Amino acid sequence: MFESLTSRFSSAFSSLRSRGKISNADIYATCAEIRQALLESDVALSVVENFVEQIREKSVAALLTLQSGVNQGQAIFEIVNAALIEILGGKARRVRFAKNPPTVIMLAGLQGAGKTTLAGKLAKFYADQGNTPLLVASDLQRPNAVTQLQVVGESIGVPVFAPEPGNGVGDPVKVAKNGIEFAKSKLYNMVIVDTAGRLGIDKELMKQASDIRDAVNPDEILFVVDAMIGQDAVKTSQAFLDGVGFDGVVLTKLDGDARGGAALSIASITKRPIMFVSTGEKFSDFDIFYPDRMASRILGMGDIATLAEQAKKAFDGDTTAKLEAKFTSGEDFTLEDFLEQLQAMSKMGSMSKLLGMLPGAGAMKKQIENFDEGEIVRIKSIVQSMTPTERGDPKVLNGSRRARIALGSGRKTSDVNNVVDRFTAAQKMMKQVRNGGMPQGMGGMGLPAMPNAPIKSAAPKKKSRSGNPAKRALEEGR
Repeated sequence: MFESLTSRFSSAFSSLRSRGKISNADIYATCAEIRQALLESDVALSVVENFVEQIREKSVAALLTLQSGVNQGQAIFEIVNAALIEILGGKARRVRFAKNPPTVIMLAGLQGAGKTTLAGKLAKFYADQGNTPLLVASDLQRPNAVTQLQVVGESIGVPVFAPEPGNGVGDPVKVAKNGIEFAKSKLYNMVIVDTAGRLGIDKELMKQASDIRDAVNPDEILFVVDAMIGQDAVKTSQAFLDGVGFDGVVLTKLDGDARGGAALSIASITKRPIMFVSTGEKFSDFDIFYPDRMASRILGMGDIATLAEQAKKAFDGDTTAKLEAKFTSGEDFTLEDFLEQLQAMSKMGSMSKLLGMLPGAGAMKKQIENFDEGEIVRIKSIVQSMTPTERGDPKVLNGSRRARIALGSGRKTSDVNNVVDRFTAAQKMMKQVRNGGMPQGMGGMGLPAMPNAPIKSAAPKKKSRSGNPAKRALEEGR
């Protein structure tokens, strides 16, 4: 979502770093470029003006106090980073759990923002942490909203309280209130109330939402907003803040191709934190919003913290310990080990998203966009078609074995050769690292590096030719 903004910020700071000593004129030029980039990303004008003025004042003041020898460009970069973190809310904020369960979370927002799907993602997020959420179907207006929530609940294994069929039938306030009582009687420790939205802001929408709020007295009211809403983000969020009130914001569809101005505008205008983000269609594509990590991504520094967290979830402790033991003992990394890594990586989600979290990902935009997600599946099928012996010792893979593996995996023999060659290169790289050397190429199996790049075999060194014509003729077999 922030590719354009990241590109503009990177360009501005690249120009700034290329200068030796930075002048006030350089700062003003950089601020002008940042201002233009933010406006083009649909950030509210008032937010842009305050942000740029803050950067300009702090940067000019910094030039007067910086000691000689200090990297001025880096100092200004840190000022912008701190300002971005502040505009995005400062610190991550978690849900406040009620002292006496259940904790009641009410969702509000416009129709089409993705509240029902978000309700399921939120429920799964907390269920995975050992909580017992209950979904309450209080959206009785939108066609099939109740059915959709029931399908969502069934797919994630979370119960749904839905006494009314919806489609215009039933009292949403009564359903919400009875849902809380039901949760208390069945000892659920969390209730997520899905409410109705409209295609636009109207008095009926606000009245119904405020009536539900008064009936259930929620611990948290979360305003769910489509991150692709653009300039309307401020108007919509302010209307909900005045009409219903909310404690935090959830951004959905953050994986879209919009400019991303909503994320930078809402927290600043409403003084309410962005608490969660939805980054994809899967129920697992959901997480707490970290302002510092988002600022890091916008500035092109990647999001290593989130990447590490996802890796920790995907790689179980036993597998990691076994690989570490192998590495330290000097044992070879085998295709069996590699298959385990591939299966763990599959749990981490889209490789394009993972690559996008790496520092400098903006400079690899085209390669990341063209990454073939099916490559991992194809490599897995090839490795899984091998026998345990072949995975343990790829040296036994002669021509007939490779042909059999190709047939079993539905691939070509050249594909099998490619995987084996790339694996061999990765194995050599690990040996170099273990021996304290610097690996010559980080492509390995071609996964964390750029997509589908076959390993090029090193060209054989040319032998020196004798200056004696007769001797040279013998050497060349003539």
